[in-house]
Amino acid sequence: MSKVIIYTDGGARGNPGPAGIGIFFPDLGKEYGEVIGKATNNVAEYSALIYALKKAKQLLGSDKAKATDLEVRSDSELMVSQMKGEYKVKSEDLKPLFMEVWNLRQEFSSVSFIHIPRGENSRADALVNRALDAAVKTRLHF
Repeated sequence: MSKVIIYTDGGARGNPGPAGIGIFFPDLGKEYGEVIGKATNNVAEYSALIYALKKAKQLLGSDKAKATDLEVRSDSELMVSQMKGEYKVKSEDLKPLFMEVWNLRQEFSSVSFIHIPRGENSRADALVNRALDAAVKTRLHF
């Protein structure tokens, strides 16, 4: 068994507004930042988590993923608490995203969620902002 730590972040400029995601795999030396279009902050946070789980499976391969424990670190208290079952998912926008994450979790030995202070998520946050800044410079419309 192996363990992989993932930092995820999602953010929107406006709520909803232009949104992006940032994912940082310190153990694998990989990082990703992308614009996802117009979304709320919470949808962006879940979108980052979904991207991270899919990317982890791709990077590890199916067989290794099944033997890997993932530790997802996020500054989204709502998302982490919902994934731990501490909060109900009430938003209709988040319910299908929650279910997608729930299904993706089955691809790994285990997936744990840890809420971290915003300052400890600076790399993933920077990836979100870099993607959004680049979109503004290229006049990408949302």
